[in-house]
Amino acid sequence: MMAKVAFLLANGFEDSEMKNPYEAVKESGHEVVIVGLEKGAECKGKKGTVSYTADLGASEVKAADFDAVVIPGGGAPEALRVNDDVVRFVKEVNEAGKLIAGICHGPQVMISADILKGKEVTSYIGIRDDVKLAGANYHDKEVVVSENLVTSRTPADEPAFIREILARLA
Repeated sequence: MMAKVAFLLANGFEDSEMKNPYEAVKESGHEVVIVGLEKGAECKGKKGTVSYTADLGASEVKAADFDAVVIPGGGAPEALRVNDDVVRFVKEVNEAGKLIAGICHGPQVMISADILKGKEVTSYIGIRDDVKLAGANYHDKEVVVSENLVTSRTPADEPAFIREILARLA
């Protein structure tokens, strides 16, 4: 059975951290849904190489409808984490024990959803202290898997990040 995967997106995401996992998940036959702050909103990458249109707004989604969530990094997580519907959705997905994958600044949304206590996590080094203050054990590794969470640091870690996402969706 193929999974239904939500990609959380807002303007300013890191282009490759969206494009590469999105294409890999889609090519593996899984259903991909872009969840933005508003349905139909155009989300542009910070480097301008890609843009996506939100299939659904955060207020329209619930954990029961998805098998996993991917949170690309860049500046987008900062806009996503202050949205109550995004935070509610990520909390619900976590409570259901479903996969949540975040790369770079993606774990900022996990911090706001208060789901990192006691977890093993990595992230972009610039938010390392925030991850620790949220109760996580920080590791400077290309990918860290802790129960239902998969985290990575930078675009250089995308192959490991994608590998772990696909392994958990299989």
